[in-house]
Amino acid sequence: MKTILVADDKANIRNLVREYLEAEGFRVIIAATGREALFTARQEKPDLILLDIMMPEMGGYEFLKSYRKERDTPVILLTAKLEETDKVLGLELGADDYVTKPFGMKELVARMNAVLRRSSRPIAEPDVLLISGLRLSKDSRSVSVNGHIANLTPSEFDLLYILMSTPGRVFPRSELLLKLQGTTFENVERTIDVHIRNLRTKIEPDPAKPVYIETVFGVGYRFRAET
Repeated sequence: MKTILVADDKANIRNLVREYLEAEGFRVIIAATGREALFTARQEKPDLILLDIMMPEMGGYEFLKSYRKERDTPVILLTAKLEETDKVLGLELGADDYVTKPFGMKELVARMNAVLRRSSRPIAEPDVLLISGLRLSKDSRSVSVNGHIANLTPSEFDLLYILMSTPGRVFPRSELLLKLQGTTFENVERTIDVHIRNLRTKIEPDPAKPVYIETVFGVGYRFRAET
């Protein structure tokens, strides 16, 4: 049974989400403030966190800054903000996805299941990709660059694996989004751009001049083939 932490300062939202998720077979724990969420996450080690951006004591962004230094637990933001910059900021800080309030419970559960599949996908056997000093292990879900560990979120790891699996192939943003989420609920291809930018800061010697992940303008991205 997967454990889900629901962090939201609105009691009606916490109760509604908890009741629905428990009916879907999840174990649900709740938090009403950012600090309570951080304490609970550290103690309970949930499989996924549903995190409201606007919370007292510690906001969602501040939570992400602190928690991402400790664990790579998948996080889905619950946000009433509609500005794209707010969503992008959350992704840049390490969130895996976001749902805009008011949201449908079926959509929320579908997004949760997609993120959980990415973070706990069973591996039949060790599978290591090694290209130009960049090493990815599916077995341990780890990435290193010239021997130095790169701490990636589940979404970043899976995106890198997709690209590295077929060096030289150009992936449109829409295809990458489909592979990550399993489906698309709205036009959020911008999500891919944010994950790519985060990846570059973690694996590229100079993110401004990437040597691994290339942008194919007007199309998408590709992992540079070895020459």
